[in-house]
Amino acid sequence: MGKSRLEAFSDGVIAIIITIMVLELKVPHGDTFDTLWPLAPVLLSYVLSFIYVGIYWNNHHHLMHAVNHISGGVLWANLHLLFWLSLIPFVTGWMGENHFATMPVAAYGVVLFMCAVAYWLLVHCLTGAGSGNKALAQAIGGDRKGVLSLLFYPTGVGLAFVHPWLGFAVYILVAVIWFIPDRRIESSLSK
Repeated sequence: MGKSRLEAFSDGVIAIIITIMVLELKVPHGDTFDTLWPLAPVLLSYVLSFIYVGIYWNNHHHLMHAVNHISGGVLWANLHLLFWLSLIPFVTGWMGENHFATMPVAAYGVVLFMCAVAYWLLVHCLTGAGSGNKALAQAIGGDRKGVLSLLFYPTGVGLAFVHPWLGFAVYILVAVIWFIPDRRIESSLSK
């Protein structure tokens, strides 16, 4: 099966996710910067979520660029990833509207964790035995960043119950780790 339909569908869903997030931003009633201050939590949660969706889009692009074969399992793994990404606008809005309260910050971390699990599953479906995607499998290697993410998100969720900003700081840390696109794939394909 070709990968172009999978890429086009995924790009469309991700574009809709970003659109939904930006539509949740409400215009303040007033013409001074003071009217923006109450929206700071909403804007901050939006910025982090936009970065996360962008990271997933960027890395998804690199994955699809590196593969030659798409199986039915890959299609389902990709839908699984898109499902969890589609929940980001909901938890983003909940967290921002409630000024980073404990439960919304923890729920945000759970959704991010599930996105990471889904991405990990997609990578493993793409690189599995008999997938015909050996170049990608070699480029991914041990996937340290992926494993670290799977450890950091539950830590962030737990820390959200100690203090929500501690959990949020962990989510920012993971975003910083992933902000630069996965160079392993680019390097492997350029050889």
